[in-house]
Amino acid sequence: MEGDCMFMGEYRHSIDPKGRLIIPSKFREELGESFIVTKGLDQCLFVYTEYEWNNFTSKLKTLPLGKKDARKFIRFFLAGALEAQLDKQGRILIPANLREYANISKEVITIGVSDRIEIWSKANWEQYYDDDDFDASELAESMQELGI
Repeated sequence: MEGDCMFMGEYRHSIDPKGRLIIPSKFREELGESFIVTKGLDQCLFVYTEYEWNNFTSKLKTLPLGKKDARKFIRFFLAGALEAQLDKQGRILIPANLREYANISKEVITIGVSDRIEIWSKANWEQYYDDDDFDASELAESMQELGI
C-alpha cells in the first residue's frame, strides 16, 4: 500500500520452533503482499511496507559514502534485510540470523510505530522499559525541544 500507513498498538504472540510468527491481523492489510524485515535499532526487528522501505532506502542513498559511520549504518540495515510474505495463517518466517540478533526465542511483542512495525523479544521489550534511562517526562522534554 502506498503512503499513509499508521501502525499502532502492542500485540503478544509466540514464535514457533520453525521461526514462524503470527503478524497481528490489524497489520496484515496495510503490509500488503510482500514487505521488508530487517535489523532494527535497540535490538529489535523493523518491518516496512514496500512503499516505506523505498522511502527509507532513498534516504540511505543520500548518506555520504566517504564517511565510515554512514557506510556502517547502510550495511546494518541492508545486509540483514529480506523480502517477506504472509502464509495462509498470517505468519512470517523469521530467519535464524534475525532471531538471534533480536534475541527472539519464544515470546514476542509486536508493536506498531507509525510507518513501521517493530518485533521484539519479550525480554528485550521489558528490559527496554525497565531501563533506568527511560523516563517519559525527560523524553517528553526532549521531544518538546524538537518541536513535538
